Amino acid sequence: MSSKLPKGSRITGTGRTDLAGSLVQRYSKGESIRSIADDIGRSYGFVHGLLAESGVTMRSRGGATRGKAAEERRAALKKG
Repeated sequence: MSSKLPKGSRITGTGRTDLAGSLVQRYSKGESIRSIADDIGRSYGFVHGLLAESGVTMRSRGGATRGKAAEERRAALKKG
């Protein structure tokens, strides 16, 4: 998506449904909630809430931050 949403604007109806679908897709591919939030200009809580509202099972905190596994994950995210 990478276009910032207007700060403080309400997102309802089909716009909310469409946004939720794209966020679910990004999160399912491995992108973090924090990076999605930064990208769309919304808070972590907003993104987390929208994902939870959509029925997404959240990943546990952390993950590989060093070594080969982390490099592979970052490379996969860059490919999109």
